[in-house]
Amino acid sequence: QVQLVESGGGLVQPGGSLRLSCGASAIEWDYYAIGWFRQAPGGEREGIACFGSADRDVVYLDSAKGRFTVYRDNAQNTINLEMTNLTSEDTAVYYCGAALRCSPRPVYFRSWGQGTQVTVSS
Repeated sequence: QVQLVESGGGLVQPGGSLRLSCGASAIEWDYYAIGWFRQAPGGEREGIACFGSADRDVVYLDSAKGRFTVYRDNAQNTINLEMTNLTSEDTAVYYCGAALRCSPRPVYFRSWGQGTQVTVSS
């Protein structure tokens, strides 16, 4: 299994932007996909986007389409989630996970980071 660490969360005003990063001890693109998920207070963990060998930059969450972008930062060896036009509904703990294939379902992801808090508030 790979070891994952999320970073980049924090407090941001509505309409602002954040860039989250998922760092991995080893990302072997022949075998693993990296997905971004979030979990709001009292809610379920929901899939946002995924970056993998077959699906390089798929966004699952309808509310994120057009606002969120997932990509690989080759210099930092991270999978980043660029978030723009943030609203209070984006407030959640954001996680990255590793799976054999991209999926919006968290059950298929073998390894998880500890999460990073994103709070959108005035």
